[in-house]
Amino acid sequence: MKDISVKHILGKRFSSLVLLLLLSTVLSAEDFTAHIKTDNRTPYVKEAVLLSVDFNQTNPLPVLLFQFKVLPSKAYRIHQIYARHDDTLHHTHHHNLYEIYPLRAGDINITFSLVKRVTNDEKVRYFASGDRDDFKKLDTTDYPVSLPPVQLHVKPLPKGTQLVGDFRLDYTLKKKQADAYEPIPLKVTITGNGYPPVLSHIIKPNKDFTLFSEKPITQIRHSQKGTHSTVTYPMAISAAHSFTLPETTLQAFNPKTAHSYTLTIPAEEISVTPVDKTALVDNVDNPKPLRVNWAWLYTLLGYLSAFIAGFATAWLMKQRRTQTRTQTHPLKAKIDACADEKALLALLMAQGDKRFEGVIGKLEASLYGNQKQTLKSLKQKAKEQLS
Repeated sequence: MKDISVKHILGKRFSSLVLLLLLSTVLSAEDFTAHIKTDNRTPYVKEAVLLSVDFNQTNPLPVLLFQFKVLPSKAYRIHQIYARHDDTLHHTHHHNLYEIYPLRAGDINITFSLVKRVTNDEKVRYFASGDRDDFKKLDTTDYPVSLPPVQLHVKPLPKGTQLVGDFRLDYTLKKKQADAYEPIPLKVTITGNGYPPVLSHIIKPNKDFTLFSEKPITQIRHSQKGTHSTVTYPMAISAAHSFTLPETTLQAFNPKTAHSYTLTIPAEEISVTPVDKTALVDNVDNPKPLRVNWAWLYTLLGYLSAFIAGFATAWLMKQRRTQTRTQTHPLKAKIDACADEKALLALLMAQGDKRFEGVIGKLEASLYGNQKQTLKSLKQKAKEQLS
């Protein structure tokens, strides 16, 4: 791994007062080290680059906190796959792991934002003494820290490449014989490691048949080993006459081996039974005499029965929801019992419930950032997710 190491060290002493003041400003940022590593500086377009960022406090005198993020850009996509933040007083250590996907060829700079927040033990104790009725903000002095960008030299993909990674393709055509205009289900699944294989379309429109398609179903998992994806394309085809479903070929490129390959859906012959037009003509010249037709009454009664049944079902469901809302969720009592934001954060993270992701983000921003909120409002937002 290539390594950028930015170390803040003490400068030389200066005799003049102006230089002494300048030196003290520099010293305020000279108490930690930052290490930025990448596993590849010359990737292909859409090839994953693993980015590791570490901050270690070296001066044990102050209490340090870090606010760091990779700045977004149209030139790349960012996925944070791991974070470990140890904010032990006087010994802060942050370890962050990101997956970066460059989106264009050429030189790309990955840029960062870092704010060092400095405080002391007395201010931390004062902050910790607050409760939900007496919220106290942690008093810090913030210093923006300039970090050098990580430059990637991104190589272009072979012309016509549609997928980047190591993938396989599976497809299922439900049947090869159908009546005229009968939809025939077709499912295509692409699975493997690499840039998520989400395409605008798999099979191109054709005048010989009608193609119906839905939004792809995606299952994407990011990890230190890369991105594993399973993308399913549900489709259906129909036609008035027999036709040939043409072969479809997808151009793929594996950046690990630097080799191109293809994924193919073979051609299929579809037999369609056309409509018998003679069956659509009424051959009876002398229909039976008119008589009273009670079918309308049966139809009306059927509609009334369906309406009454639907109304009754909706009323019963409303009563059941009303009864459900009157029951108190057991987690609400635990939320009310939390004495501080850290206890509330630990409780919500332990649930593993995606409904709390927004509240967890606000808790972290309130604890370690500048977006302070009262414990009472955060508890209320957490309980609202259980409604």
